[in-house]
Amino acid sequence: MAMKDLYGSGILFFYFLKWPITAGVPLLYWQGLNNNWFLNVLWLICLALIIKDIIALFKPKNETPE
Repeated sequence: MAMKDLYGSGILFFYFLKWPITAGVPLLYWQGLNNNWFLNVLWLICLALIIKDIIALFKPKNETPE
């Protein structure tokens, strides 16, 4: 039960926050935030998810013949 809840929470978190985190972390560093490894890892995960979404957008779908 707990794993399903964590998985669902992670999906919702990254679905709604991947774009703001990807754009916001560089702005925070530009404003003078010290290096933070947790934000770096979170930013890399969000960037990887965005790249995955872009690749899935252009990848042809597998259609099976009937």
